[in-house]
Amino acid sequence: MAARKTERLMNLIFLLLATRQFLTKSQIRQSIEAYREAPSVQAFDRMFERDKEELRELGIDVELGSHDPLFGDEQGYRILRSNAELEDIDLTRDEAAVVGLATQVWQHAGLASESSTALVKLKSLGIEVDTEALRMAEPRLSTAEPAFDAVWDATVRRVPITFAYARPGREASVRRFQPWGILSWRDRWYVGGFDLDREAPRLFRVSRIQGEVETDGKPGSYEVPEGTDMRRVAQSLFPTPREEPAVLRIAAGRAQSLRRRGQVTVPGSEHDVVEVRIDSLGELAAEVASYGPDVVVQSPEDLRARVVTMLRAAAGEV
Repeated sequence: MAARKTERLMNLIFLLLATRQFLTKSQIRQSIEAYREAPSVQAFDRMFERDKEELRELGIDVELGSHDPLFGDEQGYRILRSNAELEDIDLTRDEAAVVGLATQVWQHAGLASESSTALVKLKSLGIEVDTEALRMAEPRLSTAEPAFDAVWDATVRRVPITFAYARPGREASVRRFQPWGILSWRDRWYVGGFDLDREAPRLFRVSRIQGEVETDGKPGSYEVPEGTDMRRVAQSLFPTPREEPAVLRIAAGRAQSLRRRGQVTVPGSEHDVVEVRIDSLGELAAEVASYGPDVVVQSPEDLRARVVTMLRAAAGEV
């Protein structure tokens, strides 16, 4: 049940981000399978209203409006990019925000088929969409995020959770946590909230949660502090970037997430040399390693050493 609801909510986010125009209720219902299966218009309306409210509770505002209000057009809905993303994401294409958000949903929540169908439905209705977004998923060595559904459900229902969490090169530790919200940053999903043992706000990457996520209380047993802005919480918790950039040799057409936030300094027919800011050495090493031979670190040496260690561990050499 939680997985089904997660799929529906994620497809709604993706749908409302994928077009700049307001989508009417009819267009939304025709585009998402779960809405089409509603037994009546009234049942769809109730489901849609609940979903909008849950998105608002997660900090994603669904905007109501019309492109030509003077002529009484039917009201529609959309999600502005600025309401769904961190302010410091620097992308090279207008629709890359959709790619950054949807890639993780497709890869880790198993939604590729239904999300693709939603785009096709929109196009058949005459709505302009970016078909390049369909090319965004590329092979990676990273594992899936089995904890995504459980974390999302706990965040929506305000249920405290416990889970084992492991940073690169460290032993896993059990965390007791009150999730406040989920956000996408650098093509990764993070959950932010209050760490009960450390008595302070914390941010956890969902893919690093190991094993089962256990509930540790009743729904609605805590409140998110008034005025909490997950983007500001995330920005305050991420480490200060290093002044020295990483210099990477990237195979042509590969590692788009690294290319989007980097700068090509030496273009080539088979490889490009790309400079990428180092926000976190461990985070960047894990991402570079996930692309295997498609990305090679030229500098700095400590980043290169970390990537080599990770690749050898993946190959079973250490």
